[in-house]
Amino acid sequence: MASTAEQDGGAGSGAAIQKLVERTIQRNIKGVEYFASAAPAVGLTAKDVIHKRGTLNLYHYKPLVEEVYRVPILMVMATTNRGYVFDIAEDHSFVRFLLNAGYDVFVMDWDAPRPEEKGLNLDSYANDFIGDCLRRVRETTGEQEVSLVGYCMGGVLSTIYAATHPEEPIKNLVCFTTPIDFSEMHLFAHMSQQKFFDVDRLVDSVGNASPDLLLTSFDMLRPSGRIAAQRTLWDNMWNSDLVEFQRKMERWSNDMLPLAGEYFRDTVKKLMWRNELKEGTLEVGGRIADIGNIKIPLFHAVALHDHIVPYEASKHLVPLAGSKDKTEITLKGGHISLIAGPNAARRLWPTLDEWLGERSV
Repeated sequence: MASTAEQDGGAGSGAAIQKLVERTIQRNIKGVEYFASAAPAVGLTAKDVIHKRGTLNLYHYKPLVEEVYRVPILMVMATTNRGYVFDIAEDHSFVRFLLNAGYDVFVMDWDAPRPEEKGLNLDSYANDFIGDCLRRVRETTGEQEVSLVGYCMGGVLSTIYAATHPEEPIKNLVCFTTPIDFSEMHLFAHMSQQKFFDVDRLVDSVGNASPDLLLTSFDMLRPSGRIAAQRTLWDNMWNSDLVEFQRKMERWSNDMLPLAGEYFRDTVKKLMWRNELKEGTLEVGGRIADIGNIKIPLFHAVALHDHIVPYEASKHLVPLAGSKDKTEITLKGGHISLIAGPNAARRLWPTLDEWLGERSV
């Protein structure tokens, strides 16, 4: 006669097998649904497009609470990606978190530059577009002070603007995983070596730079990344919530934009080759982007496992800034999970809210 332990063990094994069978069935059923269904909807938080100009869209999100902070937020998206990563899903929306916390949120988002917009350069993005949007935010809210928030290259553009316009009433500068020392951008620096990479011929020949250049670079940074992601997705295909979120993030990561030709040329020559932002010699719009000119409160969040913008590339922002009130935090996560998803909701968002809230009154 089997012992009680053996009986319990058999019951446990049976339950484990039953669970495995059920997940296998669900994985296959949902796998069919996955490949047959349309791309998931993203960026659904209510908003108005208050300004559109070529590649630029300026959104104003509708408030979710009655009382809002006096100082509005202007968020600057990286020029390579769509802004809906800030609003990827209702349960994982950075925008909704900020709205529920009482912030008045504006977002600079991008469309693909048209062929006739190939002449847009670093000055166009860092000065013209940001300056234009700041004016629109002030007109809409009636407030002069605005907090500028930038992600990745959006952080670079925000830093350049703050450094070249110290006289403007920018209340706070917030950056996420923002490169300053482009010599530490590893593969990107290697791929764009001046002796091998003829950026002038590329831009003069094709105009705007294809997103395939960047997608290939990202894949080379982590050659097995896509395979590992697909394996993880398949292993968890039974989990509807995880699959839906994963699909949305996959959609965003593949939804890359071409770069305006002259902007791409400026980025390669001035930032990658000559490292002018780090060296303090970058001239944009007739002004030197000296990070030491930034005197306003500064918050910079970097990711511990960021393979796109390593810490060695981003660590210089806070030390170089002339601000007395400046904070750098390093959090677990990668380049994207730092700002989007469940980990960001637990780590970055509450920390930023605590810092920004007392500086937005």
